[in-house]
Formats: sequence, structure tokens, C-alpha cells
Amino acid sequence: MRIQKTISLAILILANGFLLSACGSSTPTETPITATPTPIPPTATPEVSCSSIKMEPTPAVTSGPFSVAADDFILGDVSAPVTVVEYCDLQSLDCHGLADILNKLLENHSRDMRLVIRPIPLLELKGFENSMIAMQAVIAADKQGKFIEVHNLLYEKYAEWAGMTSTSAFEGWLAREVPPLGVDKAQFQSDLKSQETVAQMTGWYESAKEKGVVPPYPLVLINGNPVNVGLLYYDYLDQAISLIALGAKQFTECPPFAIDPAKQYIATIHTEKGDITIQLFADKAPLAVNSFLFLAQQGWFEGVTFHRVIPGFVAQAGDPSGTGQGGPGYLFNNETSDLKFDKPGMVGMANSGPNTNGSQFFITYAPAPHLDGSYTIFGQVISGMDVVEQLTPRDPGQGFSLPPGDKIIGVDIEEK
Repeated sequence: MRIQKTISLAILILANGFLLSACGSSTPTETPITATPTPIPPTATPEVSCSSIKMEPTPAVTSGPFSVAADDFILGDVSAPVTVVEYCDLQSLDCHGLADILNKLLENHSRDMRLVIRPIPLLELKGFENSMIAMQAVIAADKQGKFIEVHNLLYEKYAEWAGMTSTSAFEGWLAREVPPLGVDKAQFQSDLKSQETVAQMTGWYESAKEKGVVPPYPLVLINGNPVNVGLLYYDYLDQAISLIALGAKQFTECPPFAIDPAKQYIATIHTEKGDITIQLFADKAPLAVNSFLFLAQQGWFEGVTFHRVIPGFVAQAGDPSGTGQGGPGYLFNNETSDLKFDKPGMVGMANSGPNTNGSQFFITYAPAPHLDGSYTIFGQVISGMDVVEQLTPRDPGQGFSLPPGDKIIGVDIEEK
């Protein structure tokens, strides 16, 4: 089992995806490994070959210096499994760019992420004369319940005020722009420079320093773990959040064995591009078919994308995180038989080494004999291969900026 350490999150995530080295487009020169297991009597349950794995990447921080406090400014679902804490200066250009990224993440992970905003001024750096006044502005606005409104205003109209060289000009800008947000102008101007506001700003600054937060900013933490500043871009953060959120959806036990290997099972995968119908080989790969049916009945595949589509090779899906690194929380053994990857439409289990099958599966576009013996074959497309051919090509191995994958709407199972 290959374990991958996700950079800067300091967490271990099972890489339950298709090994790229095992699935290149070229065929290895060595003889494919093939084996035929002892046939399973029709009414027998196969030997238990499954194990659950504890996959709870970076649980939410409930204590320590970066835990969420009662007076924090929080956006999103307060019960979300992923907490993103942002330390940023409102005049920082880097923080301005990060704000767009975090807002997009919050929009796309509305159930899985909450954002904790902790403004912090750049008091010790030259060229940031408006930093302190901007901080005092959001504190003054908070006294009227308008923290977020003014915080967002400062980012949305960043170009208008960030380069002002006169503090009085910036204060005049605030006097014009803030009241339309529903803020009482007289109270705001009184609170802007009050001793209480200045003390609160200084307190935030000193509190951050005590935690080791030092300029330059931004600093972003995901469930208490700092993210390398070089990784503060949307695609990386999106994948990190998706993987952590997956931990709350995984199963803590292997699925019960509930199929009859003597029966016929047909799976219809409904996708955005159309339906793909698969004949499942319960007699050849009972563990894989049992797991697939269990996951389908649990709704595991709903909304999951075909995250890896390599024309001429395979289309791969089954990971709700969309990263190619996620699995259901359990692993089961490979099952080899007389079946071969000798034609388009063969359906196999993706793995990261022997006996690491989970929820990811793939459909071949062409014969792939170099996969024989290393990957369980548990089905074959009997209709809808034209739909498979229409899936959007995307290769996670080529980087982050990829087109969206085609979604699975649901999976229906027919038993004969």
C-alpha cells in the first residue's frame, strides 16, 4: 500500500488511485502475471479478504493556539469538517488575491468548509500606512454588526484605496463608502479612532505574534496545519479540502457480503453524458462486485466525477474527492481469473498495489494486456461505450488546471 504525504498539511492520505507507472500507454516487455483462483461454489461466501482503515485526515482543531474562538469571524457551516483559518493584512496585495480564492472555495465547499477570518495589520513594514486604519475600520464596523460587509468592501474596491498615500484621504474614502452598507456614519467615525478600537486592533496583533504569526502575510491553516505559501492557489486548496471532507463520508467497516455469485448483476451508471450499462462478473470477482453494489446502494457514486480520462487507455472514477487519492475507508484483495483486458469496455478495480482495492474503478478504451494479473476485472460494458468515448479527457498527472470531470448522477443495480 502506497502512502502519500500531502504537502504542508502534515497528514497521511491513502493513495488509493491508479498508479501512473503501472498504467502508462506503453506495454511492459515482461510477461503479464496471470493466475486463476480456485472456483468459488455458487452458494459459498469468499474468504474474508477485506480490512477497514482509519482515514481521518487532520481532524478539526478543538484546542491549541489556532483553535476557533467564540469571538472569531466565521463564514460557512459552523459544523463543517474543514476549518480554514486566514491571517491576512487588508492592504496586502497577496491577501487581496487570496480573498478571491477563499471565497470561491467557500462557495464550492458550502457543506464541508468554514472560513475563519483573522485580520492582522502590517504594523512593522513600511509602505502599509493604511493597514492600521483598514483594521480599525472593520473593528468599528463590527460594533454595528457589519464586519463582513466592510471587510468585503475593502477587498472589492482594493484598487481605490490601497495605494493612497494620505491617511486623511483614506478616511474620507471610508466616510463615503461605508455608510451605504447600512452603517451609521457618525458612530462609525467616532469608533474608527477610539481608544477601544485601537486597543482591540493591537490586541489582535499581539495575539497573532504570540502564536508565531509574523509578517509578511498571508498565513493559511487547514484544520490547524499551516499551508506552504507557495501552495496558496485554488486547485491545491480545493483538493486538500476535498480529501479531508471525504474522511467524514468513509465507512469504518468492510461491507457485509450480500451477493450471490451464482446470480447475474447489471449496473447502469447514469452520467451527465448518458448511461453506461455494465455486466458485473459476480462469479469471477465476488469481492469487487459486492463492494461496488454496496457503494452504489449507499449513494457513494452520486456526484462523483470521472477524474481521470485518458483517450485510448482508460476512464477512471469512484473517488468522491475527485483527486484520485480517495477511497471508501476499507481495502480488499485482488481477484484474478481467466478474464483479460483484451478489448474495449473491460471494467477493473484501480489500486495502488496488490490488495489495495477500494472504490475507484476504470473502463478500458482499448486492449491493455499489460494490466492483466495486476488489476481485478469485475465487469464489462454491454451498452453505452459511446458515452464512455464522449467523457471529457483529463489527466491529473499533468497538473491542476484541468477541465471539470463528467459527473455520475447515480447507479442502478438489476439482479437476475
